[in-house]
Amino acid sequence: MNSEERITYTEAGVDTAKAEIALKRLLFHVQKSLTFRKGIGSVELDIGYYANVINLGQGIGLAVATDGAGTKILIAQMMDKYDTIGIDCIAMNVNDIICVGAEPISMLDYIAVCDPNPHLMEEIGKGLVKGAEIANINIPGGEIAIIKDMIKGERKNYEFDLVGIAIGKVSLDKVIIGQNIRENDTIIGLRSSGIHSNGLSLARHIFLKKGGINDYFDELGRTIGEELLEPTHIYVPEIMDMINSNLDIKALMHITSDGFLNLGRVKSDVGFVIEYLPEPQPIFPLLQKLGGVSDEEMFRVYNMGIGFCVILPEQEAEEAIEIATRHKVDAFRLGYAVKDPKKQVFLRPKRLKGEGKKFYKY
Repeated sequence: MNSEERITYTEAGVDTAKAEIALKRLLFHVQKSLTFRKGIGSVELDIGYYANVINLGQGIGLAVATDGAGTKILIAQMMDKYDTIGIDCIAMNVNDIICVGAEPISMLDYIAVCDPNPHLMEEIGKGLVKGAEIANINIPGGEIAIIKDMIKGERKNYEFDLVGIAIGKVSLDKVIIGQNIRENDTIIGLRSSGIHSNGLSLARHIFLKKGGINDYFDELGRTIGEELLEPTHIYVPEIMDMINSNLDIKALMHITSDGFLNLGRVKSDVGFVIEYLPEPQPIFPLLQKLGGVSDEEMFRVYNMGIGFCVILPEQEAEEAIEIATRHKVDAFRLGYAVKDPKKQVFLRPKRLKGEGKKFYKY
């Protein structure tokens, strides 16, 4: 397949450049609210980190984040299976909360539906409580909105959207935003469980163009629908263990949309060199082969087998890996930090250079 035939995220219906412009226009107004409160209730961080922190007084911060399960919901509808999508919603929220060094404690859910289907609600609830158990949080309330004229999907009377708003606690003097990263600090990558909850629009575009959701692939050992519904891994147990072990953690990154470009979401003027990339799960090379997707696009859209990164001093890397292993999560030394005001990310095994929101061949 030549370069002109390669499928991109934009062609699959997700115009990230347009979304970036739209976000800037929204933030132009929303950011004005950051000055509305002083003292208790004041905002501690700029917008743009994985979560923000609200000052509650006496040195205590409330970490806040919101996210949803995205178009993975459409896969659930195609498969008529809804008991794991709640795990994804929990994961996408708590994995962001821990990125500022906070311990997740609670999450509210918002479920918008076309029809208040009792079976659907029960199945979504099963996933939510399983995710809450893994993350050690509670779900003290939420909202079910019946908005028939606004919701559409892949299965009649099962159309829905699922979003969470999570909170966590953190001492204000222990907030982590990559503010103290030094040259040669080590990048530890934690294994993902697969595609997680990003890039599903591109995956659907590729796989459903080639066949059906129930097509079996030997490479996967199951159907494409079963593979794409694999729940997003919740990194709370192993990351909180690392934090409570008093490791000198410099930064924590949830590798979601934008892939390893997320490494640039730190306060320090540093870039990163990745020298080792473990073999990704079979879903990624299969998706790339069938869609003719470039390396640049794959590493911009997907986690490529690494769902979370930890930056810490080289001498503490082995202990972090041991903690992850105790939690039955594979962990790898990926590379190191370098001084770089441009915050570039180099993926040497693929000869890719990332800057801003894109990867380029070099």
